Parts: sequence; C-alpha cells; structure tokens
Amino acid sequence: MTPPSEEHSVERLRELLEAEDDAGLRAFLEAIPHASDVADLLEELDEEDRAHVVGVLADDPAMAAEALAEMDPDEHPEDSLAGLENDQIAAVVAEMSDDDAADLIGEMDPEDQARVLAALPVEDAGEIRDLMRYPEDSAGGIMTTELVAIPVGLTAAEATEEVRRQAQEMELEELYVVFVIDRRRVLRGFLPLARLVSASPAAQVADLVEEVPAVVLPETDREEVARAVSRYNLTVVAVVDGAGRLLGGVTFDDVLDVMEEENTRDILGLGGTSQGEELRGGWRDAVKSRLPWLCVNLLTASSAAAIIYAFEDVVAKVALLAVCMPVIAGMGGNSGTQALAVTVRRLALTQGSRRPWSVLFKELLVGATNGLVTGLVLATATYLLASYEGVDTRLAAVVLMSMWGNLAVGSFAGAFVPTMLERVGIDPAIASSIFVTAFTDMFGFFLLLGLASQMLL
Repeated sequence: MTPPSEEHSVERLRELLEAEDDAGLRAFLEAIPHASDVADLLEELDEEDRAHVVGVLADDPAMAAEALAEMDPDEHPEDSLAGLENDQIAAVVAEMSDDDAADLIGEMDPEDQARVLAALPVEDAGEIRDLMRYPEDSAGGIMTTELVAIPVGLTAAEATEEVRRQAQEMELEELYVVFVIDRRRVLRGFLPLARLVSASPAAQVADLVEEVPAVVLPETDREEVARAVSRYNLTVVAVVDGAGRLLGGVTFDDVLDVMEEENTRDILGLGGTSQGEELRGGWRDAVKSRLPWLCVNLLTASSAAAIIYAFEDVVAKVALLAVCMPVIAGMGGNSGTQALAVTVRRLALTQGSRRPWSVLFKELLVGATNGLVTGLVLATATYLLASYEGVDTRLAAVVLMSMWGNLAVGSFAGAFVPTMLERVGIDPAIASSIFVTAFTDMFGFFLLLGLASQMLL
C-alpha cells in the first residue's frame, strides 16, 4: 500500500488534532511505516501541537524514540522529550541509542537535564553523562558506547556465543562490526562477521582478527571522523583514548548527519548567510541572520563605488566606460567565485595543503588564460562599438588589459582568501564570497578607469 503524500498526512494530522481525537491520532501514527516520516510530520507542527502528538506517540516508546532522533536538531526535539512525564521519558530514552539520548538531553536546560536524568536508571544516566561531557563537534560527542567487543583469547565458537550474548543484552538492531580487545580493553583489531561465522569453531580469534584501518580520539573533530569513514569505507570508526583503550565508535549514519550539517553550513556561509539561521525559521530569524552580512556587503560595495566617484571625470568624458564597468566587474567576481568554490571544497576534503602556493599559481594561470580569451572577445566588441560611436578605439586595449588583469586577480583572490583563512584557524566558507567579490569589483574598476585616464585622456 502506498503511503499518503506528506501534504495529505499533515492535513489529516491537523484534522485529528482539531477534533481532539487521540484514538484516531494514535491509529494514524501507527499506520506510518517509518519513524523518519513521523519526524517530518512533527517538524510541520507548532510547539503546542507537537508536544501533544509526542505525548500520544509515547505510548509506543520505540517509535517515539526513533522519531525524536530523526528530527532536525534545529526543531528542538529535546523540548518535546522534556515535556513528557517522567515514566514516559524513561521508556523513550531506554529505546534510544546512547549517543542520540546524549545529544537530545545535552541540548536541554540544566533543570530539564537533571529531571530527565533522574528518571533514568543509574547506569544509563551515568553513560549518558559520560557522553555529554564531550564537545558536540568532536568524535566523543557523536560516538556510541553500544558496541560489541570480544576478548582476543577466545575461539571462534566462544566468540560467536559472546557476540550473541552482547547483542541480546544491548538489544542491538544492527551489528556492523565486532571489535577485538585485550584484558585492558586496548583495541587489537576487528573481526568481520562473515569471517567469524565461516571460521572453524576451534579457530583462535587472534588468528582471525584484522587490523583496524583508522581510529580517532574522542577530541578529534567530527569532520576528520567523516573523512576517515569516507576514505576507508568504514561502517564504524573506533574511538580510543590516549592509551589505545576502546571507548566507543562512530557509526556511518551519524557521519551522514554530520556531512549534511557541514555541507549546509558551508553552502550558507558561501552565500553570506549565518549557519545560525534555521532553514524552517521565520522571517525575523532570517533577517537577523542575513542583515549583518548585507551591512558588510554595503560597506564593501560603497568602497567600489568610491573608486568610480574618484574617476567621475574620466567616466564623464568616455561614456562607454560605464557600459564596460559592470561586465569587467561581474566577470572578475565570477572568476573569483569559481576559484573560491573549488578551493573551499579542496580544503574540506584534504584539510589543507602542503603546497598552497602551487594551487594559488594554478588559479592565477587559469584566471589569466580565461581573462585573455574573454578579454579579446569583449575588446573586439568594444572596438566595433567605439568605431561606430566615434570614440577613441584605444578603449578596446584598455578593456582587454582590464579584463585580463581582473580575471587573473579574481581567480588568485578566490584561492588566496580561503587558504589564508584556513591557515589562521577561521572557517574559509564563512562569507568569503562577499570579500572576494568586493575585491574584484574594486580592482576591476580601478584597473579600467585608471588605464583609461592614462591612455585615453
């Protein structure tokens, strides 16, 4: 049976809420096949209606736990969890993975945190507190401790039984990898399940274990964790302390969430929009987020306009310059934005470069080549227009040199700005385009009008 469209589901959900039909609401929610679809519906509701739906949903703690975990963090699912009764909270959190529970509880106010943790069993509350002490942008902040780890001294038959025991004890729905540890819990490697179940029952785990391709410390930045998962095609990356003891692991589904969040932040940053703006937020939030960058852009645009004002006599005497200015400035800005996008992506994938100057030289060469080609095209058109208007045809040479220089400098700036920001520890994606575009506008105007004042007047 095909599930109803999201629009119809939201409409039906609101009808049930208006009718105060909790029985119908419960049946409606139970008919939704996946928790992520429930999460999407919850995100469409206002705070009051969402709290009511979550309260009804809490009758099925497993579904409630999954739905809250799948919600966008910007929608504050922790508020919905905190609004439940203590016994409901305990039941829902018990169905969550420890990392999801730590994420939600960590976003609550201290008073709600204390109340929620007090409702949990002592052991579960302690594990969640341990995870909450790590920064949210670190490996420790997104890791789970619900891993299967077996001693290295077992036989394959004993290891299989131990894996079964731990999986049942932790009620694992998915089992990605089995880690192998020694008596001090130092990580010795991992054991693929296929290799374990196909091995002779008498085979020693020590002979079957494989080397772990990558491990991370709990303090490792989560972007570095994502790079490790992508590079080595891992389903789980092990998190160890300084002595090599296994603390937990970061699963690939959490890495996908990290990559989505980081990509969203970078895209918003390149557009001059603060990452603090919620994609579903209201117009006031959008204004608060965007207005500061628009004010910065106003200042930089005013600087470019000041250059035109300084050469107003040149523009007055050669009116065709006004036709050429936006073309040269726009082309320089596009060239810089192209180099900026490539450079930010390169920095994100490689975490810097040992040879930044070779990259800058490459972008300078690319910009100069593109500038020469496009400059010849614009110069030809300018020559024909100047001849028709009876204007000094040397304007074509001015346009050629201006286009050539501005595209070369624009490409260089597009690579230089994010590279230098990354070197000094600033996120290169944050509004770099505003400064690169402003620089190419100012340089393009200065080059065009300066050359015109020297060659045409």
